[in-house]
Amino acid sequence: MSAVSAIARRELGSYFVTPVAYVFMVIFLVMAGLLTFYTGDFYGRGLADLQPFFDMHPWLYLVLVPASTMSMWAEERASGTMELLLSLPVTISQAVLGKFLAAWVFIGICLALTFPMWIIVNYLGDPDNGVILAGYVGSWLMAGAFLSIGACMSTVTRSQVVAFILTASVCFLLLLIGQPQVLDFLQDTVPPKLIGAMGQLSISRHAASIARGVLDLRDLVYFFATIVAWLTASVVMIDLKRTR
Repeated sequence: MSAVSAIARRELGSYFVTPVAYVFMVIFLVMAGLLTFYTGDFYGRGLADLQPFFDMHPWLYLVLVPASTMSMWAEERASGTMELLLSLPVTISQAVLGKFLAAWVFIGICLALTFPMWIIVNYLGDPDNGVILAGYVGSWLMAGAFLSIGACMSTVTRSQVVAFILTASVCFLLLLIGQPQVLDFLQDTVPPKLIGAMGQLSISRHAASIARGVLDLRDLVYFFATIVAWLTASVVMIDLKRTR
């Protein structure tokens, strides 16, 4: 774990060497506020909670997470530094995990910076803070799932643009299959068991369950299994490309 920690610290520090991380944070915070207070009809609902805030997170991550992961491995391959990284006394698994944890911590920092919104709803009313905390946990887990997908897609190509498109496409598909409109549209042509399985694969469905304050073991297992599966795929892809 010392190697993983060293890589994670290196990667996390590299985010703040350039202005990119600060620009990302500003965009995240501004978009989260605009989507919550305007698109999410925060004031019109007449309720002091952060449900509109968390409802917008899947669509916010759909754009911002691919942008943050598209260079994770694609840039390493394009610049030729991947071979240098893997020549160090670290395994591919350690390198993949270290890079992923750095990105996950960075997203966690961005989420933590939205704490003024939590203060605002407590000032306006008497919200259930346990539900809000669960919403943050669900959002962070969802971000982790998106990041693991982005990490895997970044190993597939040298082009950051292609990595962005692939990540956004896969994440959009996992969001789309859980939407009631899609499931209703498919119910006449797809077997009920398959529709149920498709719903269980939806990232937004599991995140919404946690956002309601329900920490179901099945939702937690889903997110961690998704993260492990995509990171494992990343290790396999890097190993295949290295041995060619």
